Amino acid sequence: MNLLSIGGSDPSSGAGIQSDIKTFDSLNAHGLTVITAITGQNTSSFGMIEPVSQKILKNQLDSVISDFKIDGIKIGMVYNSEIIKTIYRELRNIKIPIILDPIIKSTTGGLLIEKIAIKDFKKFLIPLATVITPNKFEAEYLSEIKIGSKKSLQKAAKKIQDMGAKNIVITGLETNGQISDFILEEKSQYTISGKKIPKINHGSGCNYSSSLLFSLVNGTSLKEAVKFSKQFTYDSIKNAKNIGYGIDITQIKNKDTIHTELNHAINKFVGIKNIYKSIPECQTNFVFSKKEPKSIKDILGVSGRIVKTGNTVTVAGDLSYGGSKHVATALITINKKFPDVRSAINLKYNKETISKLRKERLLVSSYDRTTEPKNVKTKEGSSIEWGIKYAIKNLKEPPDVIYHKGDFGKEPMVIIFARTPALIIEKISKLFS
Repeated sequence: MNLLSIGGSDPSSGAGIQSDIKTFDSLNAHGLTVITAITGQNTSSFGMIEPVSQKILKNQLDSVISDFKIDGIKIGMVYNSEIIKTIYRELRNIKIPIILDPIIKSTTGGLLIEKIAIKDFKKFLIPLATVITPNKFEAEYLSEIKIGSKKSLQKAAKKIQDMGAKNIVITGLETNGQISDFILEEKSQYTISGKKIPKINHGSGCNYSSSLLFSLVNGTSLKEAVKFSKQFTYDSIKNAKNIGYGIDITQIKNKDTIHTELNHAINKFVGIKNIYKSIPECQTNFVFSKKEPKSIKDILGVSGRIVKTGNTVTVAGDLSYGGSKHVATALITINKKFPDVRSAINLKYNKETISKLRKERLLVSSYDRTTEPKNVKTKEGSSIEWGIKYAIKNLKEPPDVIYHKGDFGKEPMVIIFARTPALIIEKISKLFS
């Protein structure tokens, strides 16, 4: 995945281009950059701004657009009207997700856009935005509406949407000791709340918008993308460090590649055409384990389920270790014999599915739940372990698929296994090719 950040350079690496690169890298995305301005700032104060010329800005944009398949774009600091108009001319015909993060002033007090450029910002850049992510101050500045109630909040968001943005996310609203984001989509509006960390920091706004871009490009709904970004930003604030002499800089710590890979695969899974037909009555879970898992607490899964909603599927719950019980149990059982197998997903059983998987030369095994010993049936949680052990006991290579045809009161099921979530998606894609 190639993500482009267009914005200002922050020598403290707390915000701006440098912060976006850190975020993209932590999410295993390749970051591309186009610099609009050089700033002189640190954790204590703001110094000078030197905007780049239209000529070099256009050359940067032409260079990356002509050489890379860009999957998504974030626009941050745009200091003047010349920069705004140049970006508009280069991007107006591009049909990929664009996050517009309206950078008006820095945490350390610097004004990051000329006042006379605000009119052009509204005219040219807001209509490009798939999502615009102002905080409360920025939403008030752009809408010219003081936000002091739910009604004024809705009115400000609608006014910004009327400027051309498809979706509005107003961030950082403090309510009852929590931090809330108000989201206005084309046909819906809602609020998502999360924990508040009482800490002034440098970089959280950039962490939020750049992680939101990543999530949207992965095919996640805006609602789920906002949840992902709130958690990502919360963690970055929680880990913030006092590196300089001033305010803390957010830190993207403890890169969890297991989380990133599984999240990416789930987003691809929900985007598969007609995948809703493969969701069982008990719904679906998708898991990925640490190496040598000792228990289901070492296995990442959806704390709820991936559920069928009409002709689509929705991720109902967050990714958490220990979030899955049944699919995780199946995975940990097979992993004991075949340690390379670390990912699994359960799907609806039907004969056609099994036939097609076999035609694709995948190794398919099964077990019969009607032969399950009585002592296993009566012991909570032991059926899956028994079934998987039975299905693999004579195998010398790990199976791609294990299924059973159910029993009285027990739904038939297919579980697909692989080394990684990406390989799970490859196998599932064979069913819909």
